[in-house]
Amino acid sequence: MVTSTLRTCAVVALAILVIAPPGSAGQDVEPGSELRVWLVTAGPGDAVWERYGHNALRVLDTRTGYDVSFNWGIFSFGEPVQFIVRFLQGRMLYMMAPFDTQAMFASYAGDNREVIQQELDLTPAEKLELLALGQINAQPENREYFYQYFLDNCSTRVRDLLDLVLGGQLHAAFGSEQTGTSYRWHTRRLTQVDPFIYAGMDALLGTPTDAELTVWEEMFLPLTLRDAVRDFDVRRGDGSVRPLVLAEEVTVPATRTAEETAPPAWLLRFLLAGLVTGVVFASLSLAQVRESTFRRRFVLSVAAAWSTLFGVLGLILVGLLFTDHTFSTWNENLFLANPLLLIVGVALPLSGVRPAWEARARRVAGFCAGIAMLGLIWQVVPASAHQNAIFFALLLPAHVGLAWGLYALGRAGSEGRPGPQG
Repeated sequence: MVTSTLRTCAVVALAILVIAPPGSAGQDVEPGSELRVWLVTAGPGDAVWERYGHNALRVLDTRTGYDVSFNWGIFSFGEPVQFIVRFLQGRMLYMMAPFDTQAMFASYAGDNREVIQQELDLTPAEKLELLALGQINAQPENREYFYQYFLDNCSTRVRDLLDLVLGGQLHAAFGSEQTGTSYRWHTRRLTQVDPFIYAGMDALLGTPTDAELTVWEEMFLPLTLRDAVRDFDVRRGDGSVRPLVLAEEVTVPATRTAEETAPPAWLLRFLLAGLVTGVVFASLSLAQVRESTFRRRFVLSVAAAWSTLFGVLGLILVGLLFTDHTFSTWNENLFLANPLLLIVGVALPLSGVRPAWEARARRVAGFCAGIAMLGLIWQVVPASAHQNAIFFALLLPAHVGLAWGLYALGRAGSEGRPGPQG
């Protein structure tokens, strides 16, 4: 949010502009009346970080031709190591910068991203304050901020600045209006174009993302802010009420398919994948698989890869608990993506060298399946608010199938059945 110090500086700058506006000598014009202000909203793009859309505040000085768009969505891969470290810590540095408006429009046109402009009916004093705040925020000592994908991003910065110059009227109107959606709901909706990104991001989000949002909170999405101000009325000091938006236009048209309006219903897909994986693992109990060297090694190799993948995911989920990724806390996918699975991932390949490793893999796999079952009970009680049914559908059958398959394999070995044949 804009700090009180920043606003104090803006008041000083505003006073200077009001006392001696350039070119105002001999003119009886209210300072700020030469300014026009737009909320600029760009639709989704191709990259993951573009799926949520983007926005900026445009200010045009009709007297001088000064035309700038204040943009809070700048980040850089310039120092890859530092970027990765900050990303893992949840302390990504973003930056605000004033852009040449026409160059910005050209960039969006080149990316086939729709741009809508909404001219705002602000008073001259409000326009001056917004311009002063933007210019001060763009100074090197003020322009950087720690990005929080839901709480402090390009759109919330625009929202907060508008709310500030409007005396808190946006928050008063939208701060308690419920939407029936959540951060997870929108993340699923906007990432469904790439199922792997969809699954990866959903797995990393914890219970805090499942709380219902107000319209104010949902304005972390630029398109929600655009739609909310479209019909918003501002109450003025003289008691009058006027629409905030004077006019709206599509400045840059696009041929891109419109974004999805709801998340996909993929529970059955995840369940089918989980059942197939579970059946493959459980096939170790069949003599046709167990007694064939090729089939047995194939299933064990798949099981080792599966265990390693989700063991690594479990390590990541544990690591996130010690970072500033606040929306990854209370992540009940740890019932399923257990870091102990890494032991299984290592033990299964080694079991071909030393049979004792097979027993270790069997015990740990059984323990992980038990933890997964406890997680299911926690889900059904219901004691959980975590909307992660798709991961129970995907991973629980695989846990049970692997535990059963390794148990049957071990029992067959202890009973002295024939060894693998070529």
